[in-house]
Amino acid sequence: MKKFLLSIAVAALTIPAMAQSSAPQRVAVIDVNKVLQNSAAGKIAYEHLKKLQDDKMARAQKMDDEIRALDTDINTKKISLSPEKLDQMQKDLSDKKIAMQRYAQDADRELGEARDKALGELNAKIMPVVDQVGKDMGIAAIFNKFESGLIYASEAIDITDVVIKKFNETNGGPAAAPAKK
Repeated sequence: MKKFLLSIAVAALTIPAMAQSSAPQRVAVIDVNKVLQNSAAGKIAYEHLKKLQDDKMARAQKMDDEIRALDTDINTKKISLSPEKLDQMQKDLSDKKIAMQRYAQDADRELGEARDKALGELNAKIMPVVDQVGKDMGIAAIFNKFESGLIYASEAIDITDVVIKKFNETNGGPAAAPAKK
């Protein structure tokens, strides 16, 4: 009976070792920023965010020009203006400066939210592709090259270009040419 229990214990210990040997043992890394910059969907998202930022910057520039013009007007005319008119113009200037600060804060928040939303949507599209590439290539673990604490990775385990190509294929974009090094 002791021999039987001992053989069962040995068998129980060897089963996990056998199961581990059939699991993939390879690791890989991807440069998520490169995927975002070089994929068709990433380029579209970047252009959308750039246009939004440019629109916000143009509006801020217009507000800044109005502030400068009013400030110049006050400085050139303050001797000839009545105290009431000067006070009103200074109040207008102060109001415009406050409006400019609020606009800048709102624009920063809006741009941040748009960026976070775009990155979230891209991540939701990229992760299934990364999972599939990992399964197809028999990879046990895939690390984000620059955000995982990794300090060195051989280029031989970098699958970024494979992920970009597969991501473009599955999302209807043209296959991006791999970056030359």
